[in-house]
Amino acid sequence: MDSVKIAGKQEELESKIGYFFKDKELLKQALTHSSYANERKSGGLGDYERLEFLGDAVLELVSSDFLYHNNPDMPEGKLTKKRASMVCEPALAECARDIELQKYILLGKGEEQTGGRDRDSIISDVMEALIGAIYLDGGIEAARKHILHFILEDLKEGVPFKDSKTILQEIIQANGYESFCYRLAGEKGPDHDKTFISEVVLNGEVIGKGEGRSKKAAEQMAAKEAIEKLGGIS
Repeated sequence: MDSVKIAGKQEELESKIGYFFKDKELLKQALTHSSYANERKSGGLGDYERLEFLGDAVLELVSSDFLYHNNPDMPEGKLTKKRASMVCEPALAECARDIELQKYILLGKGEEQTGGRDRDSIISDVMEALIGAIYLDGGIEAARKHILHFILEDLKEGVPFKDSKTILQEIIQANGYESFCYRLAGEKGPDHDKTFISEVVLNGEVIGKGEGRSKKAAEQMAAKEAIEKLGGIS
């Protein structure tokens, strides 16, 4: 991929997250996998691993602060478990997919061919690297704003990670239903401040609909409505 095309895709990502880098090289580094950097050794291009290290620490600080102030009666052990579920690899990867972060990762040919672009471990690492890059470029408040909006937004809306979707999945399996899926029904608002609309479709019928600031949150709300409807049927 040539430099002009890379720059264009990175500008697209900046518009999507609502943060525009002063140092564009920081963003490029955050998106660069070691396989891509190794293929271009002559260019001296660094990969995202150092930024990931930094972003992991920033994410832990911001999520800890969020949980501490929003759960005044929660003991330390529960706070630790809750934080772990919020920033675990699958959770981060799902948040990253909400902004289609995988589209912007610079991968080497071998890693691309073996499915690296869809691997949770890589996508979640890049999400942390992006946080690290924003922190270096714009400071802690810029990083906090990004984390609150794209990772912790569901908790701000009172949507626990995966709970309703897990419950619905169990109901579907227990009753032997077929042809079950989530469907994105629409989007509203600018790229950096979207509201998503999702539907639960069961055997061709919409049984739940929900809105949220992320696809995940919208699916949770749709699942909650579907659970109520199925409960009413049974």
